[in-house]
Amino acid sequence: MHHPTSLDELQRLVAASARVRALGSGHSFNHVADTDGDLVVLDRMPGQVEIDSDAATVRVGARTTYATLAPRLHQAGFALANLASLPHISVGGSVATGTHGSGDAVRGLAAAVSGIELVTADGSLLSLARGDADFPGAVVSVGALGVVTSLTLDLVPAFELRQYVREGLSQDALEHFDEIMSSGYSVSLFTDYRDTRVWLKCSEELTDPDWYGTTPADAPRHPLPAMPADSCTGQLGVPGAWYERLPHFRADYPPSGAGDELQSELLLPRRHAVEALRALFAIGDRIRPVLQISEVRSIAADDLWLSPFNGRESIGVHFTWVKDVAAVMPVLELVEETLAPFEPIPHWGKLFTRWPECPGDFRELARRLDPAGKFGNDFTRVLLGE
Repeated sequence: MHHPTSLDELQRLVAASARVRALGSGHSFNHVADTDGDLVVLDRMPGQVEIDSDAATVRVGARTTYATLAPRLHQAGFALANLASLPHISVGGSVATGTHGSGDAVRGLAAAVSGIELVTADGSLLSLARGDADFPGAVVSVGALGVVTSLTLDLVPAFELRQYVREGLSQDALEHFDEIMSSGYSVSLFTDYRDTRVWLKCSEELTDPDWYGTTPADAPRHPLPAMPADSCTGQLGVPGAWYERLPHFRADYPPSGAGDELQSELLLPRRHAVEALRALFAIGDRIRPVLQISEVRSIAADDLWLSPFNGRESIGVHFTWVKDVAAVMPVLELVEETLAPFEPIPHWGKLFTRWPECPGDFRELARRLDPAGKFGNDFTRVLLGE
């Protein structure tokens, strides 16, 4: 395990290593970051948050967390268009694995990247910007191209949101799925495939008392019904800054409200959403014994080669499982089989067993930038078909 303190030290380390992988904030649930060689953690590199107000961009170190970045942006009058459920995760790791939030008109976190710098296999520093031929392959890259050192992100003006939790959404309401998911800036469904709640984050006050047949939560809620809501961001329609409402969880609490867990997520084309959800409800009795909660989110399309949202408006179906691999894996395989007709692509940082075909452009880029497979591991070798 290495903790370089400068770019020069990192470049020399990468050049001298036979096998090397970068480690982000450690929120992946599979072997994407594993290596039998050197692990690199950038937590001792110089801190870097450089806001360009004229260009409405910010340049950040890859290890910077969204919890650190967001308040500084807000203080300067800016925001990111989207955030994930947890603000504790690093920008570099989140982008590399295709992490996202929710919102019909909002793209995943990687789509905000307009520039990226990475140390490649020979120790040289490669800079790419939006518009460069290799850029769409270098952003969501699962660490297969090099060690990302910094990213430049697009900014929008700072804004406020209100967060509401609505309870008792019926299965029949799935007929209104598109209307429900488009009714706020960011909308999530939390379900155990029997009972469903809606997390609605919107700019305007919600005044409909019978919103799609639901009832308003009478107190703050945690996505896991049995958990206290102390770790959750402000609810009950109280306005708050974008970074205090878009995540489900607060930055000043531990990053998991439940503790022990496994996670999976499958991303489907939006047009399959209702049919896919009905198929999951039909096997709910098989899912519930190993499920803590499932979350359904919407994500706008992007043009990044390895992104699950490349060229398709998407729905993410996320599963937080109990931490029991032997019990979970057969159920995960059942879920994957059930969703197979709906063109699923996995979240690269979660558990899955069915691999989609790797885009040929990304395979060629990986072999060109890393011909000896220095940044490879078992995960990337399967992905690249090696």
